[in-house]
Amino acid sequence: MFIVIALVFLVLYAALVFYIGRSSYRWLGPKASSKRFKWIYSIVLAIVASSFFLGQFTDQAFLGVIGAYWMAVFYLLLILVPLAQITVRLLRFTRLPHQRVQAWSGAVVLLLLVSFLTYGIYNAYNPVLRTYEIHIEKDVPSVSSLTVVMAADMHFGLLSGRDHAERLVEEINKLDADLILFPGDVFDDDIRPYVDQGIDEVLSQIESTYGVYASLGNHDRYDGPTEDMIAVLENSNMHVLYDESVVVADSLTLVGRRDHSDDGREELAPLMDGIDLSKPVILLDHQPYDLDIAQEQGIDLMVSGHTHRGQVFPGNLITDAMYENDWGYLQKEQLHSIVTSGYGFWGPPIRIGSRSELVKIDVTFGETTS
Repeated sequence: MFIVIALVFLVLYAALVFYIGRSSYRWLGPKASSKRFKWIYSIVLAIVASSFFLGQFTDQAFLGVIGAYWMAVFYLLLILVPLAQITVRLLRFTRLPHQRVQAWSGAVVLLLLVSFLTYGIYNAYNPVLRTYEIHIEKDVPSVSSLTVVMAADMHFGLLSGRDHAERLVEEINKLDADLILFPGDVFDDDIRPYVDQGIDEVLSQIESTYGVYASLGNHDRYDGPTEDMIAVLENSNMHVLYDESVVVADSLTLVGRRDHSDDGREELAPLMDGIDLSKPVILLDHQPYDLDIAQEQGIDLMVSGHTHRGQVFPGNLITDAMYENDWGYLQKEQLHSIVTSGYGFWGPPIRIGSRSELVKIDVTFGETTS
């Protein structure tokens, strides 16, 4: 079944590449009429279009980088080229010269492509700080308030590298945080770029009162024992909660779950067995599923990522339909759910309709009086 799905995907992808390539070639017109140019054009397009897959199979970093940027260009052209062609056909009913309209439509597509690509790259590599204020109605004698900083989906790898990690550390340390939470997808499917670039050493410089805690996401993968991958993260001064809980500062409990895609993932109820619900309970769960279960189990704050807020339009419409809270803040009874769009990106290094972000959560405690 998997082979059939993969073949259908490859055929569809090849057809779309042919459509984009043919449309672009026709816009070039007489300037590209020689057989030599046709052959060069076809070969270059084939190599670039397959670079993403070649990078995966050959383990060549430069092909992976080319493939990621190609996917960004390919996605944008799939939107812009059909719109341009529809516009050209509608303008045939006017007195405007067809050849001039054709030429100008290509120029406009190229201008929009460069503009959207630049805008998307800027959104991906320049995170903003988003701040939420929540109140948990539980008395905590030792702590009246807490500054929590949360980041997810960094996807540290080839494109989200050491510079992005240094920026993250710098921004976090400015916030004078009490607690740092990383709910998943620290890696981008491979720990080697993370280690080779010394990102573990960079993240170990994060400063906070009570430490850095992380859970694993669906892209936190390693071709080896999970314990070795966790050891790499803990070498970055993170405490990885892998279906585990821990009490912090004798004041609150952190619960970290395995990812929703992990077959060995424990149900939440057994993880909550024995936890003191008179103290605040914070849950790190990479994918923001089952908010109702978290609410029923007495969770006060659930932090998640995974959705990227769709990353590129209209992906945000899809994630909004899939999740009760796909981005931002939602409250269900005592449960506060906060989902981040992510500090990094996956695949094409662009964000359109979303923005990379670092999240600061100002938490206050205490029973409210009416």
